[in-house]
Amino acid sequence: MDLPVVWFLLIAVLWTGYLVLEGFDFGVGMLLAILPRGDKARREKERRLMINTIGPVWDGNEVWLLTAGGATFAAFPEWYATLFSGFYLPLFLILIALIVRVVAFEWRGKIDSHVWRGWADRALIFGSFLPALLWGVAFANLVRGVELDANHQYVGGFFALLSPFALLGGVVTLSIFLTHGAVFLAMKVDGEMRERAGAFAARSSVVTLVVAGVWAVWAQLAYSGKGWTWAAVLVAAAALVLVVAATRLRREGVAFAASAVAIVAAVVLIFGSMFPDVMPAFDPANSLTVDNASSTDYTLTVMTWVAAILTPVVLLYQGWTYWVFRKRLTIEHIPEATGLTFARVVSRS
Repeated sequence: MDLPVVWFLLIAVLWTGYLVLEGFDFGVGMLLAILPRGDKARREKERRLMINTIGPVWDGNEVWLLTAGGATFAAFPEWYATLFSGFYLPLFLILIALIVRVVAFEWRGKIDSHVWRGWADRALIFGSFLPALLWGVAFANLVRGVELDANHQYVGGFFALLSPFALLGGVVTLSIFLTHGAVFLAMKVDGEMRERAGAFAARSSVVTLVVAGVWAVWAQLAYSGKGWTWAAVLVAAAALVLVVAATRLRREGVAFAASAVAIVAAVVLIFGSMFPDVMPAFDPANSLTVDNASSTDYTLTVMTWVAAILTPVVLLYQGWTYWVFRKRLTIEHIPEATGLTFARVVSRS
């Protein structure tokens, strides 16, 4: 068994789990600025309704990011060191946004004040928008390649990461997560909010199909060089077409599964385009690969046994969480009292 390759694939799986699950969290967070309607009291109840759809699961979804980062550190320390030093500023901005988002989630209902909740909502929107954009920029740079020297150190600078291809990658993840979040919301609520979320998803899925299609073809023609990754492009395109059709037919479960498949196909395209590199360089001789960036066989062997034992436990627990909170919510589930955290609201629903 080629353990470095196995762990490259496992890290791709961890990123897939994070982007699929946290992706709809980001989408719902950004939609707080778009979907609520009516007077101030009505908008407040609708925002709380939206937050309640992700309230029981958002922090569990973030565990996939921690696991992906930890697995990269342990399995590919050279990759981890170069990635986190070279991409320091964008990753730092993502971390700040995620911290702001956590604080907004936890403290939004602590003070019964419209001003306080307004700032918390802005923090949620910011904490969802910025990572949704910057993750796409980061992954697009991994597909395109970066400027590494002979010691595998990034020497390109921050603005070198903001190429048109990378910025378009950010727009792609932003649009995918908006659509993914709208579909999830339509699947989890009922009433007027369901109608609004479904209508938004039907429109945004068309935009997502166009921008993602342009980026995927650009990536394939300019940077991939592998014929088989065209299959990922076609699967993603077909899945997004299905999202467009399913949202118009109000088949939210089908639409959500299709948007998840599109994200999976995007991860396959990204990691397939990189392989056998883990961090391609403009000069191929300086690239980090699954071989020259990996840990020792002993380390990878121990990690493999630990992952084989604990991963099913984590998946069962997270699956159970989604099963417990599987029912739809409506505006009637949201009590009039406004000084409650989302956790207490869910427990009453």
